[in-house]
Amino acid sequence: MSDNHLDRDVLNTLLDIMEDEYPVLLDTFVTDSEERLRLLKTAEHDGDAQAMRRAAHSFKGSCSNMGAKVLADSCRDLEELARRGDLAESAPLVERIEREFAIVRILVKSERQRFPTR
Repeated sequence: MSDNHLDRDVLNTLLDIMEDEYPVLLDTFVTDSEERLRLLKTAEHDGDAQAMRRAAHSFKGSCSNMGAKVLADSCRDLEELARRGDLAESAPLVERIEREFAIVRILVKSERQRFPTR
């Protein structure tokens, strides 16, 4: 697994902590992240800096907790942009987040396949 996109040490720690619930955590991360990305895109479309800041902040936290550092850093950058109300520059960041999440989603789903479905 690429440590650039998803930190294996973080995942191993989560596996130790979550034990049997680890696959549920992986599934929840993907589902919640898809919703957060949808909220980011809606906020961008609507020009809603507050909604974008909240969505980016929330997404940043979950990405950080899962070891998706590049994605978390991009969300942090977008959160700061939205905090300043500077949405004119948000499109490239939202696109970068979308591309990075596509990679992270594949990696998380690959990690999920290591565990049998109950």
